Amino acid sequence: MIGRIQGILLEKQAPELLIDIQGVGYEVQVPMTTYYQLPQVGEQIKLHTHFVVREDAQILYGFFSLSDRHLFRQLIRINGVGPKMALAILSGMNTAEFAALVLDNDVTGLTRLPGVGKKTAERLVIEMRDKVDVVDEHASDEPVNVGSEVSAAGKQRQSEKDAVAALVSLGYSPQQASKAVSRIAKTAENSEQMIRLALQSV
Repeated sequence: MIGRIQGILLEKQAPELLIDIQGVGYEVQVPMTTYYQLPQVGEQIKLHTHFVVREDAQILYGFFSLSDRHLFRQLIRINGVGPKMALAILSGMNTAEFAALVLDNDVTGLTRLPGVGKKTAERLVIEMRDKVDVVDEHASDEPVNVGSEVSAAGKQRQSEKDAVAALVSLGYSPQQASKAVSRIAKTAENSEQMIRLALQSV
């Protein structure tokens, strides 16, 4: 099991990162809650990780906080919730917001997440009710290096494409993603902000 990695951030194309660790490039899938906090390309990055081995793939998932990784691990134990859906849940809300919905029995709020239907939302409420109260105990006290990259006007179109691609990878249709990004593109400075605002609008 690979539990933590530290290296140089080489590329970031939501939701995937490429991290150089002593000359080896590791591809890491991350939720948007982690993506929003990424440092600049070329800087050091540390992530708590979860390694998934399937018959057709080996996938490394990364998280800035232990609480996010803990919630991810709890989610993938639930019948019908795989790593892709767990990543989408953590991309649409943080652990505190998820816990609040579960404790409030807010099935409707959970169904707003991509790929989460009513039955899955009801299962999440039932199976996670006794588990979300311990999520905060796994919070990381490590400092986060927050990127502050500002897009130039010439990068606007590329940022929009990146945001659309990120939403599609999280389970939204290309049409939904394009509409969501077009609605908020003028109010965002970069692809990270576009993804955040688009997720709030769909």
